[in-house]
Amino acid sequence: MKYQVIYYSRKGSTKKLADVISSELEISAENVKDAKLSDDAFVFLGSGCYGSKPAKIMTKFIKDNNFKSNNIALFGTSGGGEGAEVNEMENLLKTKQTKIKGKFFCKGKFFIMNRGKPSNEDFEQAKSFAKRMME
Repeated sequence: MKYQVIYYSRKGSTKKLADVISSELEISAENVKDAKLSDDAFVFLGSGCYGSKPAKIMTKFIKDNNFKSNNIALFGTSGGGEGAEVNEMENLLKTKQTKIKGKFFCKGKFFIMNRGKPSNEDFEQAKSFAKRMME
């Protein structure tokens, strides 16, 4: 099966998760700015949280692409670690009749809050998430 990891990260927390997930899949993560959706790929989409939403560029990527032939896994980071960005991506994708197979989110560094986040424990959980999605 072909995999893709497409992400947006302003401060680096979500990029760290994308790198861990893509390493588990033995591929390279792609910044959404340069990504092109592959037909029939299992796609991991990730974004940081900006005002309880994913990045505008990720929202545009989702709106501009047809995901009907893709399985999707979502991931994200936020100051609160509550997954609002992931839930919003899920809502956008549901309107496109997309197959969402799983979600993962955790806290990310936000100014002086959450130093050390995502942590090694978060990275291990992200690896486990990637393995579950490959089953």
